[in-house]
Amino acid sequence: MAVSPRLIRRRIKSVTNTRKITKAMELVAASKMRKAVSAVLASRPYAAAAWRAVGELAKVTESKHHPLLARRDKIKRVLVVLFTSDRGLCGGFNAQLLKATADFMKGVPHEVDFVTVGRKGQDALRRQGAKIVATFTDLGNNPKSTDIRPIADLATSDFVAGAYDRVFIATTDFRSALVQKPVVQELLPLIRVAGIGKVDGQPEMSGGEDLHVAESGHEFVFEPSPAAVLDRMLPRLVEVRLYQALLESSASEHSARMLAMRSASDAAADMIDDLTFTFNQARQAGITREIAEISSGKAALE
Repeated sequence: MAVSPRLIRRRIKSVTNTRKITKAMELVAASKMRKAVSAVLASRPYAAAAWRAVGELAKVTESKHHPLLARRDKIKRVLVVLFTSDRGLCGGFNAQLLKATADFMKGVPHEVDFVTVGRKGQDALRRQGAKIVATFTDLGNNPKSTDIRPIADLATSDFVAGAYDRVFIATTDFRSALVQKPVVQELLPLIRVAGIGKVDGQPEMSGGEDLHVAESGHEFVFEPSPAAVLDRMLPRLVEVRLYQALLESSASEHSARMLAMRSASDAAADMIDDLTFTFNQARQAGITREIAEISSGKAALE
């Protein structure tokens, strides 16, 4: 069946307008990604320094007795802080993280509660019937350390009170503009996690060891006491871990959206080429038909 050139021309115009939109969204996502990646790289030295400071404190204090370091043998309930995006159009960013979280839940034979950061995670968990104790939105653009403090206070207070025996972070670890890896890592009790915050070509933020490190031979003087300093630093360290996870998720989201919009722009360009070829074929067929009709009319008159 022949297709009207007018319909094809209208379709080409529609796809061209769509391509302009996706191209603009790609440029916006690229700009936001550069800012987010700069924030991620700037925060990692601070996070590493915080781990080193707490490691030094753990050498001279009974850190195993601190409530944020104590591991409980009997686990009844766990809390998962889930970092997703507020908006869509970012490829498989949210789907891959939700799948990793679902796989994690299959291996946890305990009751699981959630704190969601981002609307997409909140909507998905509500459809699944999961229990959400708190939700936070609009933190992905230009995140600040103060934005994460309510989440850190909720996690630490409930863990110390015994409401949860483990607290986990489900986020997307930013490796590069092309690679983002969904991970579920333990937050409380505090341990060091290997590989978190690793970027291609950059050193990892932390090693795989916990807070108990070997004696360095240096003598430290603490005021008022090592335990008091630990009481002040460990909650800040929880904030650092959560803030780092938020930055990693933000950078990964903008990278995924940039790639998704780039793929959409490329697909639109290919579609425009195909439609233009079809339009040229239809127009040529029309011209050929008109020439044939003129020739037939002339022959009939002769």
